[in-house]
Amino acid sequence: MSNLLQNGLVVAGFGRHVMVETDAGERIICHPRGKKNTAVVGDRIKWLATQDEGTIEKLEPRKNLFYRQDEIRTKSFAANLDQILILIAAEPEFSESQLSRALIAAEAEHITPIIALNKSDLVGPYAKAWKRLQPYKAMGYDLVSLNLKVKTDEQTQLLKSLLQGKTTLVLGPSGAGKSTLINAVVPNATVFTQEISQALNSGKHTTTSTTWYWVDEAKTTALIDSPGFQEFGLNHIDAMHLASYMPDFKVHVPNCKFYNCTHLHEPGCGVLAAMKISEKQYENDGARRIISLERYRIYSSLFAELSEVRY
Repeated sequence: MSNLLQNGLVVAGFGRHVMVETDAGERIICHPRGKKNTAVVGDRIKWLATQDEGTIEKLEPRKNLFYRQDEIRTKSFAANLDQILILIAAEPEFSESQLSRALIAAEAEHITPIIALNKSDLVGPYAKAWKRLQPYKAMGYDLVSLNLKVKTDEQTQLLKSLLQGKTTLVLGPSGAGKSTLINAVVPNATVFTQEISQALNSGKHTTTSTTWYWVDEAKTTALIDSPGFQEFGLNHIDAMHLASYMPDFKVHVPNCKFYNCTHLHEPGCGVLAAMKISEKQYENDGARRIISLERYRIYSSLFAELSEVRY
């Protein structure tokens, strides 16, 4: 047992406890000093060895924290991310509202999102889903086509090139193919998951829900698996800032007559003016700037949700 503080990286989280990887590559379970654990996967920490486990002594400053928040609780996914791979599928049909919420949360934390559509083998449903995603491509988001059911060298290389040198959170609803993607890119993913399960056999820890995987031996590329979700609360977002996190809205905000425009009813609103001519798919600085009716419906609904008085 040592009294010296050591560096560590949080690679898995389960309740009040975390699994930490040391600079030497060893993994140890650590506990917070107090009752509440604020460390999440991706955090860099200082920890102190205590017999066969450790205590978290300090959280290093984060560059970002990706999380969702509803009226009841805040759910943190991971910290210190370079990008988020939002994985959706042609079937089951994805929710555009949930996709938009995840994108807004990423924009708010200055994290680059990539949208990946899986199950390209389902020709009809895939064509329909791909068409629904075109407005997001027009906004400048990277859009990737996948068929994870069939493993090909071309697809594996595409994924590795997207992930190379970055820390990426894989996010998406259940059934989209997250586990298949991770197993395709990380050869020892199943082994690490088993290691975590063995470490928790004492019964005093709950099951892990978010896990960090190294993609390469040099440990320059990391992939973080996250639990599937059905809801994505944005209670931490100010309604008046909402448009600034939606690229198709943001470009028209400078044209609004009033600085505190809600983009719902005001005269001289740049967003509402763009809505009226968006069907013409006009050109603006060489790029299509279209606000679809579905996106405006999502904005209006979210604005109302975030404007409710919370007691």
